Amino acid sequence: MQLYSTNNPSLRATFQEALFQGLPPDNGLYMPVRIPRMHESFLRELPKLSFSEIAYLLAEALMGDEIAPDTLRKIIHRTITFPAPVVALDEQTGILELFHGPSLAFKDFGARFMAQIMAHFNDDPSRDLIILVATSGDTGGAVAAGFYKTPGIRVVILYPSGKVSPLQEKQLTTLGHNITAIEVKGSFDDCQDLIKKAFLDENLRQRLRLSSANSINIARLLPQIFYYWEAYKQVQHLGLPIVFSVPSGNFGNLTAGLLAQQMGLPAQHFLAATNVNDTVPRYLKYGHFEPKPSVRTLSNAMDVGSPSNFARILQLYSSTWNIVRAHISGFAFDDEQTQAAMRAVYADHQYVLDPHTAVGYLAWKAYQSQQPIRAFGIILGTAHPAKFQEDVSKILRTDLPLPQPLEQLLKQPKSATPMPVDYALFRKWLSNTFG
Repeated sequence: MQLYSTNNPSLRATFQEALFQGLPPDNGLYMPVRIPRMHESFLRELPKLSFSEIAYLLAEALMGDEIAPDTLRKIIHRTITFPAPVVALDEQTGILELFHGPSLAFKDFGARFMAQIMAHFNDDPSRDLIILVATSGDTGGAVAAGFYKTPGIRVVILYPSGKVSPLQEKQLTTLGHNITAIEVKGSFDDCQDLIKKAFLDENLRQRLRLSSANSINIARLLPQIFYYWEAYKQVQHLGLPIVFSVPSGNFGNLTAGLLAQQMGLPAQHFLAATNVNDTVPRYLKYGHFEPKPSVRTLSNAMDVGSPSNFARILQLYSSTWNIVRAHISGFAFDDEQTQAAMRAVYADHQYVLDPHTAVGYLAWKAYQSQQPIRAFGIILGTAHPAKFQEDVSKILRTDLPLPQPLEQLLKQPKSATPMPVDYALFRKWLSNTFG
C-alpha cells in the first residue's frame, strides 16, 4: 500500500512507514495513492457476510501485501469483537450504534485496529514506541483502552482541561501502566498543535520513537471504513437511497465514509453535522475554509475549530468546491437545538441520544425537509449517552443509569500532569520522561 502527502503528492511512504511516522515530514497528511474499488460480487455477497468478514475483505483490498493474510485475519478478529447495529427510529431514520466497545465510543474500532497493527510491526524492542494523541473527548478513552498494556508501546494523551465530561476524563486518567494523561490548560486545537510540533521536531524524533493515534494517522482512519459497509448491509433490503449523517469534529469519521463511497459503497450523500464550531459547514456554504478558535459546547468531542482531516476531503475531490458540495451538505446547530432534539427523540421514540448523535439527528431532519426524494438516513451514534450522564439526565429529566464498568470507573483516582500551552515545556517533559 503506497501513500502520499496531501502537501506533496510526490512524497511517498509505505503503510508501515506512515503508521509509525504519523505525519509526513512536510506536515501534510497521508492518503492512499490508489483507492481500490470493491468488485460487484462483494456487494452481492454482502448480506451473507459477518462484520468481521466484511472488515477483512476491505482491509485486504486496501493494504494489499503489507500484512500476510493469516496475520491480517487475526488482527481483524481481535478488533471486531462487538457489533455495530442500525437501530430504526422510524421508516426513514436509523441510528448506527458505534458505542458497544470498551470505551463506549466509535473510536474503539480505529484504536483497537491500530494497537494490533502497531504491535505487529513494532520490531524494535530496545526502544519504546511513544504514541502521542490529542483528544476532545472520546479519542483518548478509546486509545487508552486499545493500547492498554501493549508491550513496547507507551501512550501520552493530551486533553483540554475542563472541556471533557467527567466520565471521559476518568477513561483517560485512571488506567496507569503504559498510559499517561496530560491536562492542557487550553483547547483541543492547542493539544493537537503541541503534538504536530513534536512530530516536526527533527531533534526530538532522533531521540524518541514517536507516532500518533489521532485520525491524522492513516491506520486510525482506515478501519472506520468498515462500519459504513456493515451499516449498509443492514438496510440495503429497504431499496432506498442511503444518506449518512456524521457528527463531526476533526472529520476523520466523515473522511472514512467518503473513502468507503469511493470503494463502491452505495451511499447517495453525506451530511457534515457540527455544533457551533462550524468551519466546514461555512466552507460548504461560502467556499472559504476559515478556521477559528473552538467554542465549548454540550457536544464537546466536536469542539474543533481547525479540523485536520478536511485536507483529506479536499484531496478526494481535487479541492473543487462544487464537487465537494455535490457529495457533502453541511449543517450546524447550537446547544439549545441539540437539547430540544434529545427531548423530542426521547418523547417520540423512547430512545436516548447523546449530544453528539443528537447533532447528527438534527442534520438528517434538516436535509430530509429540503429533499423531495424518499431516502433512509443513517445517523452515526458516536457515543453511549451514559458517558454524558449528568447532562443527559438533566436534559431529559430522567435518571440515566450508568453501565457497571462506568460506575466502577468513577471511583478510580484521577492521575494527570497539568501543563500550559507551551511547546518548550512539553518537549522537555517528553525528553525527561522517555529520553
